[in-house]
Amino acid sequence: MSAEDGNYHALLARHDAMRLRRQMLSSGAFPGAGGGSASGLRGPAGQPYDGVADQRTIMRDLDLVAPFEELIAHLYQALFTRHPSLRSLFPAEMAFQQAHLARAFWYLLEHLDRPEQITATFTQLGRDHRKLGVRPAQYAAFETALCEALRIRAGEHWTGELEQAWVRMVRFGITAMVQGAEAALHEPPCWEATVTAHRLCGPDLAVLRVRPRETFRYRAGQFTALESARLPHTWRPYYLAGEPGRDGDLEFHVRRTGPGGVSEALVRHTTAGDRIRLGPPKGNLALGEEPAGELHLVAWDTGWAAMKALLQELEGRLRPASEHRAGRVRLFLGADGLSSLYDTEYLTGFERSRPWLTVVPVTGGTPGEGAYDHLARAVTRSRPSAAGRALLAGPPAMVQTVTAALTRAGLPAEHVRHDPLPAGPRDLPGPAGSFGSAGPRMFQGQSVPA
Repeated sequence: MSAEDGNYHALLARHDAMRLRRQMLSSGAFPGAGGGSASGLRGPAGQPYDGVADQRTIMRDLDLVAPFEELIAHLYQALFTRHPSLRSLFPAEMAFQQAHLARAFWYLLEHLDRPEQITATFTQLGRDHRKLGVRPAQYAAFETALCEALRIRAGEHWTGELEQAWVRMVRFGITAMVQGAEAALHEPPCWEATVTAHRLCGPDLAVLRVRPRETFRYRAGQFTALESARLPHTWRPYYLAGEPGRDGDLEFHVRRTGPGGVSEALVRHTTAGDRIRLGPPKGNLALGEEPAGELHLVAWDTGWAAMKALLQELEGRLRPASEHRAGRVRLFLGADGLSSLYDTEYLTGFERSRPWLTVVPVTGGTPGEGAYDHLARAVTRSRPSAAGRALLAGPPAMVQTVTAALTRAGLPAEHVRHDPLPAGPRDLPGPAGSFGSAGPRMFQGQSVPA
């Protein structure tokens, strides 16, 4: 695409976003929404959305449209029937996408009484969705399909009150998404990159180095979503392993988690010279501006990628003359067994010349205990100071186990940092047990890198 074409499409996207935003913030409904108007609805830019009444209405009649798998299946069927061209924006296999949308619905439902949290989450989501090629005006088609799906699922029990509660809820999230997309128009929706090196560290683990065509700015500890050319429109998150600005290449550590997915494509079917795409960087894992102090870095398997970037940043902050005054840094690196540890040559050399760093490999465990209990035990055995901090990267279950152990050991919860995790819902009024097999999950869990 030429620079002129890129400018044209950026202007077109801005025009779409502004037009749709005006429609959403007015009292009228989307064109063709079929649900009348959502009178008085305001988006994040206006008065705060009071979603408590809508939360009560939707939960009261949730059994009419549950389980979400069936509601969402009807939604996509209606969307692709009315707009066949939109099918190309989605992966061939829709199961992951449908689960992704179900988590988004649950997140909205659980947070209707906290609209500021919805705004923050969906603003980031809108920025991230630009990589999928979604144009803001296409959200109107989504709303129309949702209304059709609600009517099919509720049948004779459908009411305008129920439909409008859903429309207001979804429209509030979409308003934040459009604002996030608008704010990100200065950056590419995604970055084209070339694989410059692909090194197998075992049958199911690869370290990739990729070189974006355009500058890719990120912070140490962040992650980004990757798309393989073998699986268009299918993205999975991975941590960036190198310190920003060291060279033009980016490093990713990918563990194959199953057959047929992005991880298998990246580990077993990718070589130097292949093209991949990157989404915008994101994540909450960061050293912050606090003094070094006592710092615990805890990683499981490829969570080491995030810690590698953070250690490189930490080294850059410490001048050689002040290294003897640096705080104590302990890196706990967990794995199923010794054979699962990798990049050990780099780590051994790094530790040898940094007196402020202690590396503690943690493998194995006691029969009958939880998968990550031995790692949690090793971390708490070091008796972390209440004034210290801990940064965690790895599977959600590991992060939850270690976080709980650290807080029990006296480390304040606000001193433990990690990226958002899946979680169960808080108690909400509604027909318990009638939610279907989708189960309530927080949408944010989707962001946890593999």
